[in-house]
Amino acid sequence: MHILAVGLNYRTAPVEVRERFAIAEQALPEALQQLKATKSVLECVIVATCNRTEIYVVVDRLHMCGHFIRSFMEKWFQIPRQEFTNYLYIYEDDRALEHLFQVTSGLDSMVIGETQILGQMKDAFLLAQEYGATGTWFNMLFKQAITMAKRAHAETTIGEAAVSVSYAAVELGKRIFGQFSKKKVLILGAGKMSELTVKHLYANGADEVIVANRTLTRAEQLASKFNGRACSIQGGISLLHEVDIVISSTGADGFVLDVKQVQESMKKRKNRPIFMIDIAVPRDLDPAIGSIPNVFLYDIDDLEGIVESNLELRRKEAMKIDAMIAKEIEAFRQWLKTLGVSPVIYALQQKSAQIHQDTMESLFKKLPDLDERQAKVIRKLTKSIVNQMLHDPILRIKEMAVEKNGDEAIEMFTQIFALEEQMEKAEAEEQRQNKALEQPSSPEMRMNERSSAGSKSGFAWATVTK
Repeated sequence: MHILAVGLNYRTAPVEVRERFAIAEQALPEALQQLKATKSVLECVIVATCNRTEIYVVVDRLHMCGHFIRSFMEKWFQIPRQEFTNYLYIYEDDRALEHLFQVTSGLDSMVIGETQILGQMKDAFLLAQEYGATGTWFNMLFKQAITMAKRAHAETTIGEAAVSVSYAAVELGKRIFGQFSKKKVLILGAGKMSELTVKHLYANGADEVIVANRTLTRAEQLASKFNGRACSIQGGISLLHEVDIVISSTGADGFVLDVKQVQESMKKRKNRPIFMIDIAVPRDLDPAIGSIPNVFLYDIDDLEGIVESNLELRRKEAMKIDAMIAKEIEAFRQWLKTLGVSPVIYALQQKSAQIHQDTMESLFKKLPDLDERQAKVIRKLTKSIVNQMLHDPILRIKEMAVEKNGDEAIEMFTQIFALEEQMEKAEAEEQRQNKALEQPSSPEMRMNERSSAGSKSGFAWATVTK
């Protein structure tokens, strides 16, 4: 069996293409069921966010599987494949595993190290699990990826450094004020960058927002978003002594605020610190203002320098996570190899148990005078002999299964202990169960199955033994 990751994201497809592949939350269960019914697909998970639509599948063969997945996409999204094939990426096996771990830990995100995708991947997996679209492989793999992503964020600082100008401004403010509760914000101009910055400030507890703009209507529109008040540019400057934070982005040709105006306001505010962010190009605030005591002035170059520095920091932290991912992939590979040996060990145990049972029945027929205690002692001792005889061979085949020629070792083990018949019976039973699961059920039965699956959808986060 093989693992495939098929999808498109913000790197490979523009938003006008990505939006055509959006899947509404309520439609995901039906999409999962149709994907699971696709030829060669044994397990599947669908991840649908604003920046990516991805399909993860376990398939029984690689040949033609890309064609089958594209056929599913063509049918589900009602888009001819020639219109989207060039935007798709298809990763197989180890590369698919690497991609899954990178996505879950935020390394493949537009903002490196963001954590929102972790929750989205977890939700996608739980939904697929609830509707029976996952099995042995993905139940282990996705739990492993989610657990590793949580550990990556806990053990590195990848998510701590600000990587947007607006967010960097907030982080700078925290260094000065500690927190923004009971702080007033003055916005000079009502541009997009100012709005983004004040959103972050407001979300971090800023108490009051004053929007000053040449066009009062625009000021009123922005102020209403933050329960603030609107005024003219001059009106805002006259309130300088009242505020703690100034964000300026007016687009004016010259300085909107000069040294003298700020000096006067500092007298009125008794030198309480004030934090100023000049996002405008050309600048709105006279650079000399930064020389005034207790005035903390930053322009867009300062903020972008912080952002680039933090991006570099995140890239370095990402390298640490890449090393963690490599270990997790190897651990998953080893786990897969143990899956191949488990049926053989089970067959050996079943065969030995049957031999033991038949021998005991024959013995007790030949020794009818044994009492219950004697029979129990003989059964226990002989069973112990069987278990001790099997202990070393089982331990050895487990070790050999994860080595380079593990498949050959398992095959030899099967032949030495003559387990072919038990293996054939087990395979036939598995096929029978799979066939039964594929039989169509009534709507009532499907509702009951979903209800039951939903009640069992919680899981203990698994870690793979290294």
